[in-house]
Amino acid sequence: MLDFSQDVAPRRVPVLESRTCRSWRLLMTAIPLSRTVYYPESDGRPMAETQVHGQVMIDLIHALERRYADVPDVYVWGNMLLYYVEGDPRACVAPDLFLVKGVNKHVRRTYKIWEEGRAPSLVIEVTSKSTQTEDVQAKKGVYERLGVDEYFLFDPLGEYLRPRLQGYRLADGQYQALAPSVDGSLPSRETGLDLVPEGKRLRLRDAVSGEPLPWADEEARRADQEAQRADEEARRADREARRAEQEKLAREATEERLRALETEMARLRGEPGR
Repeated sequence: MLDFSQDVAPRRVPVLESRTCRSWRLLMTAIPLSRTVYYPESDGRPMAETQVHGQVMIDLIHALERRYADVPDVYVWGNMLLYYVEGDPRACVAPDLFLVKGVNKHVRRTYKIWEEGRAPSLVIEVTSKSTQTEDVQAKKGVYERLGVDEYFLFDPLGEYLRPRLQGYRLADGQYQALAPSVDGSLPSRETGLDLVPEGKRLRLRDAVSGEPLPWADEEARRADQEAQRADEEARRADREARRAEQEKLAREATEERLRALETEMARLRGEPGR
């Protein structure tokens, strides 16, 4: 991985003037030069190509944020502008998901590598035919030069990638393609997870235990089910409490009647009342 504590390291990376940042080129040329460089926080583009792509991004960010919730120096986010050359706002990408080790979790508006001191360890792009060239060629080259250890592409609609999930890992500074398993899954050594296509969605599964990381909608359904079970338990406990109270009252009434009967029998026998 490149050492971004040195100013010259990021500047060796070729500038990717992607669709993400191309719209800012004309803006920057129209603004008079000043000492303050403006790094936009949005590219004005939608979060994802389709709802299907957006769902996959939400799934991945949610699952990885939950997995690393208690790890203070692992940051997970997505669809954020990531700048890699200080002073050049054209040099940026917006990964659909990225994970960085060795940085804290504070809320960011953009990610500037020269300030953070670290490039991502993992990037996942939820790709489509319209972003094919950018994802397979331009971004791949940038991520490779930045030292992103693992790069995965997932084509949820199967528009062009065969297989739909493909991945690369750095070896001697160059990306080497990962071989998929029989089920089409790929291993992520950076996270200890397997990436597994499930229909149009992408599952993250613990490589050791085999346990799947739940998606947000699965957790919501599970929470609803647990809430329903808790509500049923509360209603059952209430019913049992009412039944116990009724039994207590009935028992007390029976005991009172027995005492009254004993008093009456004693009176009839001429015994002193109790």
